[in-house]
Amino acid sequence: MTLSFTRGETLPADLPHIPHLNAAAFPREDLVPLVEALLADPAVLSLSAHLDDRLIGHILFTRARLETADETVALLGPLAVQPMHQRKGIGKALIAEGLARLKAEGVAEVLVLGDPAYYSRSGFRPASRVTPPYTLPAEWVAAWQWQRLDGADEDLSGILVLPEAWMRPELWG
Repeated sequence: MTLSFTRGETLPADLPHIPHLNAAAFPREDLVPLVEALLADPAVLSLSAHLDDRLIGHILFTRARLETADETVALLGPLAVQPMHQRKGIGKALIAEGLARLKAEGVAEVLVLGDPAYYSRSGFRPASRVTPPYTLPAEWVAAWQWQRLDGADEDLSGILVLPEAWMRPELWG
């Protein structure tokens, strides 16, 4: 049986449920303060997935820039799917929707810090040359991934400049 769900921009009615969704998806991480701060930021693209009228998935893309380049970039994350609905294509569908919207806006590259086995299925490549705001642990270098949206083959390089919500060292190591 195939799961049928809808995805699109986050609705105001979703906002009270998003912290609970993130807490369920990441029980060992406290991403709720980050998510709440990002939801209030107009530089963030927020997309949700629904099954019937229930929120079952959510993703954020923070629009950003590089310190010494003109291209616009974005940072993917957090991505959360209700545990009982994981491994059914919801996360991948949210990623695809966000990448399509960002590409249409002219965003050149999207970055993510996450599991390479998971994100490679959506076209991400390991070990970006873009420098995150804080030094990553050596074992996380391959988890710092990139995907060009503008048709170029080469990873951008430069220092990533993000909104204040991302400027917490514990988010990066």
